[in-house]
Amino acid sequence: MKLMRGLLDLVVLQFLRDRPMHGYQIIASLRKNFGVYFGPSTIYPLLSVMEENGYIKSHWDLENDRPRKVYAVTPQGVELLNCTEESLSLIYRKLAIGMGKISFNGNNLTINGLINGKKNLNRP
Repeated sequence: MKLMRGLLDLVVLQFLRDRPMHGYQIIASLRKNFGVYFGPSTIYPLLSVMEENGYIKSHWDLENDRPRKVYAVTPQGVELLNCTEESLSLIYRKLAIGMGKISFNGNNLTINGLINGKKNLNRP
């Protein structure tokens, strides 16, 4: 759970990169996609800090029965997300290589017996 909390802002940015959402949609998406529940007392302060830092922006949607604050990712938020994805990918590759799950052979990438994501039919 601690790791998830540490990545929560990045997960929220990922959701918002796909489409603008209001707070309850974010809470529901977290539960649906990850099986964890972060309530309003966690999500709304996080959204506030992310907005203060310029990673997301919000506006009030007054078109429905009740007003909802809708959040969207900013270009600065997309930049942070892209940079973080690259860093996490690099960390994962280094860990996987260290554990012997990934190996490089010329231009081919082998992961758990798959070469470039496909079964090696020529393998003995």
